[in-house]
Amino acid sequence: MNRLEVIVADPVTTVQDRGRFGVQRFGLPPSGAMDRGALAAANVLVGNELDAAAIEVGPFGAEFAARHGAVRVAIAGAVRAITRNGETVPVNHSLVLADGERLRIGPAREGVFSYLAIEGGISGEPVFGSLAVNSRAGLGSPYPRPLAAGDSIAVQAPRPLSCEVRLDLDDAEPHAAIRVVLGPQDDEFDAATTAVLFDSTWTVSAASDRMGYRLDGPRLVHRDGHNIVSDGTVTGSIQVPGSGHPIVLMPDRGTTGGYPKIATVISADLGRLAQIRVGGTLRFRAVGIAEAQAAARRHAAQLASLSSRIRNAESGLDLAALQSANVAGNAVNAVEPATWQAAADHADQELTDRDEP
Repeated sequence: MNRLEVIVADPVTTVQDRGRFGVQRFGLPPSGAMDRGALAAANVLVGNELDAAAIEVGPFGAEFAARHGAVRVAIAGAVRAITRNGETVPVNHSLVLADGERLRIGPAREGVFSYLAIEGGISGEPVFGSLAVNSRAGLGSPYPRPLAAGDSIAVQAPRPLSCEVRLDLDDAEPHAAIRVVLGPQDDEFDAATTAVLFDSTWTVSAASDRMGYRLDGPRLVHRDGHNIVSDGTVTGSIQVPGSGHPIVLMPDRGTTGGYPKIATVISADLGRLAQIRVGGTLRFRAVGIAEAQAAARRHAAQLASLSSRIRNAESGLDLAALQSANVAGNAVNAVEPATWQAAADHADQELTDRDEP
């Protein structure tokens, strides 16, 4: 069977998927990809389900080689230098590694995490419904730990395709404020301290990891001490321990905590937060629950529409747009995208005119 061999991997390169849910009552965190948007982008390029397991590569990079046959892969996420047998390849493209070829993923230049998706996904034994690795708990598959040199992952042979594909993504706003909803224990802080949370610039500490992002900045002062009766946490909870320096809980977090949680990062912004490097800065902005829910719906819709943004990597053709525009009587120039939209607009107008009384 075709295989992908690990040649070099940084200490936080692991297999991750959507994560495991419904088991927090057993004390198991969800784990899963730090940036689910980037995971989805990599997967859609190789025809996988958006939440399929892929290799999450940390900030220092990794190297892989195809063994016993070819492997189709795609990389999305952090900006890096990526080479196949020494030749540069772009992010957000699918490509085939021929037997013996090496794929080198360099250190991150912007962002932190990248996702290497493999056509057909990763073979493994799910643990509570997920392959996601939690190194501290020793959970996950095919290796319940960070990948290391010599590890070998069974993969399927690539399907014969006429061309490789790329994914055009909208420009993100990496420096926009991270949106949070206050609570559930914001009453453990007075108004002046809450204002400090939103008026300050926070720096991601070197002590950050998949459990939590520790933030350096001014000290947040508790109203009545830092201990509370332990209660449940969610990914994105902002705990304030006795030091007064907040910690944003991430996918490998504990399932309960005994520090007040002043606010919670909304789910739509978690991936953007995860991509802020050690030493990088951020600010918080308060939003209401309705805005957080609306943002979550927009984010889900954006992920669901990724497949419509697939393009032919070699010619630049938008196959979906071309198919919709090239109706009878509206021939277009296949290598001139502007004519596709003009033809599509013309076809839409014809339908509108036809429907009008």
